[in-house]
Amino acid sequence: MALDKSPANFDYNSTRNKLILSEYGRNVQNMVKYIVALPTKEERNRYAQVVIDLMGFLNPHLRDVADFKHKLWDHLHIISDYQIDVDSPYPKPSPEAVHIKPAPLNYPHQRIKYKHYGKTIELMIEKAKAIEEPERKRHMVQAIANFMKMAYVQWNKDSVSDESIIADLYALSGGTLKLEENVNLNRVDFRPNNFQQNNNNNRGRNNNQNNQSRGGGNGGKQNNQNRNNNQNRNRNNNGGKKY
Repeated sequence: MALDKSPANFDYNSTRNKLILSEYGRNVQNMVKYIVALPTKEERNRYAQVVIDLMGFLNPHLRDVADFKHKLWDHLHIISDYQIDVDSPYPKPSPEAVHIKPAPLNYPHQRIKYKHYGKTIELMIEKAKAIEEPERKRHMVQAIANFMKMAYVQWNKDSVSDESIIADLYALSGGTLKLEENVNLNRVDFRPNNFQQNNNNNRGRNNNQNNQSRGGGNGGKQNNQNRNNNQNRNRNNNGGKKY
């Protein structure tokens, strides 16, 4: 008798309905489909509340989102393809509102003359040029020059002369802003962050410890070997027979 070797009907994902919200899984989608087919609204409301609790349990991160219950009810309507008829505590979402795409973000296309100073320096210079009070303008210009020096050292990690900063300030302002003579800017030194310093200190400390351990181990072995050689030599000299 020949055996029936006809292939079984396997249930592949490619033959199933598409998951609307994959983060909830196929079982939740099947539950929602079952609720949609229930005859009475009372049963649909009772089962819908159970599914809402289950959806919150499967996605606990939604509890950190404001109005997470509102989000769960919106997801319930979306999973049902907006066909579920229940008494929702929140207004039913519309497909048009869900699929609205945000407006594209326009990136600024601004040309910065000196990129290591940044766009903020140029804005500060424009503000300083509009100041009419001489004393206030003088303080503003000196503050801008000090900030430019700090920005230069931060990006170039090297010292810079006050004359270079004054020349850059004069160029950026179009020849309208200039520091007074014999004005010294604040001293700025580049210092690495604490993380780099700690790594360098730890690296040097570990190297010293390794060198000490390596040197101590070799010295201890040599001392033990010398001590054993001396003991063997004395034993041979004392224990040898004389003829």
